[in-house]
Amino acid sequence: MKYTQIVLPLLLLINSIVPAVVQAQEDVITDVNKQENGYLLLDKGLQFRITDAINSMYNFDFEKVERGFLVMRYTYPEHPLPYFLMGLSQWWKIVVAVDNKSHDALMLKYMDLTIEKAEKMLGDNPENKEAAFFLAGAYGFQGRLHSERKNWTSSTFASRNALKYLELSRGEEELNPELLLGDALFNYFSVWIPENYPLLKPLMLLFPKGDQQLGLKQLEEVAKSSFYARVEAQYFLFRLYATEEKKPFKALEITSYLHSKYPNNPYFHRHFARQLYAVGRGREAKDVSLEILKRIDEKWTGYEATSGRYASFFVAQNYERMGQSENSMPYYLRSVAFGNELDAQESGYYLFSLLQVGKILFKQGNKKEAKRYLDLVKENSKRRHPANKEAREFSKKNKLL
Repeated sequence: MKYTQIVLPLLLLINSIVPAVVQAQEDVITDVNKQENGYLLLDKGLQFRITDAINSMYNFDFEKVERGFLVMRYTYPEHPLPYFLMGLSQWWKIVVAVDNKSHDALMLKYMDLTIEKAEKMLGDNPENKEAAFFLAGAYGFQGRLHSERKNWTSSTFASRNALKYLELSRGEEELNPELLLGDALFNYFSVWIPENYPLLKPLMLLFPKGDQQLGLKQLEEVAKSSFYARVEAQYFLFRLYATEEKKPFKALEITSYLHSKYPNNPYFHRHFARQLYAVGRGREAKDVSLEILKRIDEKWTGYEATSGRYASFFVAQNYERMGQSENSMPYYLRSVAFGNELDAQESGYYLFSLLQVGKILFKQGNKKEAKRYLDLVKENSKRRHPANKEAREFSKKNKLL
């Protein structure tokens, strides 16, 4: 866990420079010679032309987006851009279900190719900020994936390289607005880490001192004004508002926007449902969640067990709060099934679903099955967990020991 808390926030910083690269897509191939006159990423006409392609990527229309990437690869075989974009496409497939490793090899392969092409560009011109930009992004994503997989040596190596090239990419005034997201994340997490993990304070002395509130303001600025990094800033903001900053209504505002803008993105979809539930809008959370479950059943791209576990629980909770326990039971059981599919028996959604099933069964007079579900809560959780405590108290009160 120690390595996770050091490496991952730093990799979040590195990942923040990547959205600028994401934007340069299909229409960049219209002028092969444009590269001679400046960096491809800074072409204003390109920014205007690529909006639809970017929306398609965030909206999980991978087939449409990747066709464009393949054309770019054919047109720019020696430029890192198409290889990076194809790797990034694989990364978004990983984000929605991080335990699924089926996209890892291809993602890492494309990032290796990105590094190879960018290193050649940098070798030809050591002052090439765009090449450094791609190197920082590729190493950053590799490092983040390795940290998710607990490959600490590879993760540390990649993060060091990413930080080196991030620094090298600075100094191009027109790139600075996009790099602000990196500064924001570093400012925030360089303070957050030692406050939440005191044992890591000596290690954090190796890095510059951050300013957490400045980091939050910078994130808000990028979310409002940046062209390239806007969605990525919003992504980090709603996560921070929902957890660390305890501002659920602000998180809801952002997730509502992201879901309306990218309605087929399962990550944004499930977090919109989660924030509706968090602020007490249970009926709306139920309706949104039922749509998620429908899409899982219809096998929409990216809709899988993680989203299903959330959605099933929110539907069950709403039915129960409306006094309809008989309707809530199937959804609690479905949340349990999704948890088993994910091997996530220690998660809160799993444990509280088991707990509620046990209570409903007891109410129905099925004490034997009620005891079995309550025992499962205790077996899969530590004694201090709220679900464990509630299961023990309920069992004792109702003589199910």
